[in-house]
Amino acid sequence: MKTLRTARSPVNTPCAPKHRHLQFSAMVAFGVGIALTMAAIIRPASALELHSSDFADNGPLADAQVFNGFGCKGGNLSPALSWSDVPDGTKSFALMVHDPDAPTGSGWWHWVVTDIPADRRSLPQNAGDATNPNAIPGAHQLKTDFGLPGYGGPCPPVGDAPHPYQFTLFALDVAALEMDANASTALVGFMVHAHTIARTTLTGTYGRPDK
Repeated sequence: MKTLRTARSPVNTPCAPKHRHLQFSAMVAFGVGIALTMAAIIRPASALELHSSDFADNGPLADAQVFNGFGCKGGNLSPALSWSDVPDGTKSFALMVHDPDAPTGSGWWHWVVTDIPADRRSLPQNAGDATNPNAIPGAHQLKTDFGLPGYGGPCPPVGDAPHPYQFTLFALDVAALEMDANASTALVGFMVHAHTIARTTLTGTYGRPDK
């Protein structure tokens, strides 16, 4: 009598381990592809950077930048600013300067500028002089918490620890926000954030001498 030989199951063939290896490699490659795709999606389009020749990040602001009033005696000159690594699609910039430690419950807005032309890469010292219509050509300086447009320097309460003054530059996807001259800083901030492509913050500090 002849013995019948049954065919071996494919899973026991010498090729099966190779197939499992190829399947595993394909799964790993797929996973890596997904990870790279997600990284590309969430990676910022640009590392927008803001600089100043008048102060270092988290460094003290000079008397030239301090407010002249409310008991403070400074030059009230906005610092020189420059920026780089502007993202594609930028059609204008906005600049907002805020002191979150001001004792108001909502901080204090020291400078608000919109519609800065997209080809601009710097602002000279004292560009915040709103009495000069050519201080920042094409841009609009709006009212701050001092009640007037233009730059208003730091003047924290006597004896306070140094306050942080956050200079935040926004790259926007519109050429103009077309804000009313009397618009509140809250409304300006809402519109700015709604059109932001990228932003960067440079912080200066100032503490009023206890004298």
